[in-house]
Amino acid sequence: MKDKIIVTGGCGYIGSHTVIELLESDFEVVILDDLSNSSEATISRIKKITGISPIFIEIDLKDARATHKVFSDHKDAKGVIHFAAYKAVGESVQEPIKYYKNNLFSLLNTLEAQVYNGIENFIFSSSATVYGMPNTLPITENNKTQRPFSTYGNTKKIAEEILEDYTRSNKVFSVISLRYFNPIGAHSSGEIGELPNGIPNNLMPYITQTAAGIREKLMVYGNDYPTKDGTPIRDYIHVVDLAKAHVLAVKRLLNKEQEMALEIFNLGTGVGYSVMDVIKTFETVTGVKLNYEVTSRRDGDVPELYASINLAKEKLGWSAKKALDDMINSSWIWEQNFQNETNVISKSLSGSDSLK
Repeated sequence: MKDKIIVTGGCGYIGSHTVIELLESDFEVVILDDLSNSSEATISRIKKITGISPIFIEIDLKDARATHKVFSDHKDAKGVIHFAAYKAVGESVQEPIKYYKNNLFSLLNTLEAQVYNGIENFIFSSSATVYGMPNTLPITENNKTQRPFSTYGNTKKIAEEILEDYTRSNKVFSVISLRYFNPIGAHSSGEIGELPNGIPNNLMPYITQTAAGIREKLMVYGNDYPTKDGTPIRDYIHVVDLAKAHVLAVKRLLNKEQEMALEIFNLGTGVGYSVMDVIKTFETVTGVKLNYEVTSRRDGDVPELYASINLAKEKLGWSAKKALDDMINSSWIWEQNFQNETNVISKSLSGSDSLK
């Protein structure tokens, strides 16, 4: 029998890519998602890529009773990967209660339900934002966490503290927390990629939607940071590289290879690129000139973040393989494919309407 893994938020950007890697690594997958920032159409895209349709259950994990019911139905699962969370930095600063309620209640209900049903392995989707304003670069896992500038980041920091307390009290519960830097890119098939609802909060979909004519112009939030060109520097990592790290983390837990109840790993490339670096590279790779405007800084952003990935190399046997060109090119292919599909559907609907 295949080992079953429950993936919360599995229809989302990182979640869906991870589901593909799990399926292709011969795991059975159950996706739990409320579709608040994703689409059920992702399931058919996953099936098109892998030939397998994962189990999908639409559920609000803030609902404790519903969460317990689902986990009771799938108590044979070997572990949980928890992606389910709101993630827009700017919005989180404006609507903190919304973020604390969703991100923490869904975590607590998931933990309670899985442990009640005897599921002892947990992988948490964390973030480099827990480092706050880093004192040293590159950032290692030994860097002290600080109060993040955004509510989103603080939900990740609090969540890790919850997991630390919980693993200390529950001797059979094992956790790996993966601290992402900046995921971009899309699957090589062009079938799935980052598709936020509304105006994008992350750089790459904002760039691709601007290039595709969906957005009038790209807003660059600040050019007065203490960096080489004044724009923030980030460690961008291909989402497929990121997804593969989750599979290795699952195997580490299932094989009882962890050295402590709560392990933490940075996931990045170890290389920092500025916003302007990404814009110029996009223009070079695609041949598309971007219309952009520099505006004021965005609440919650820090000047510079890039990772030390030595621990992930040593313990998980993982390192990022794809370069910035690959990340950008796959993002642009995904955006073009999606817009072409949307246009075909729109024309089809218009034709249907005209026949009525």
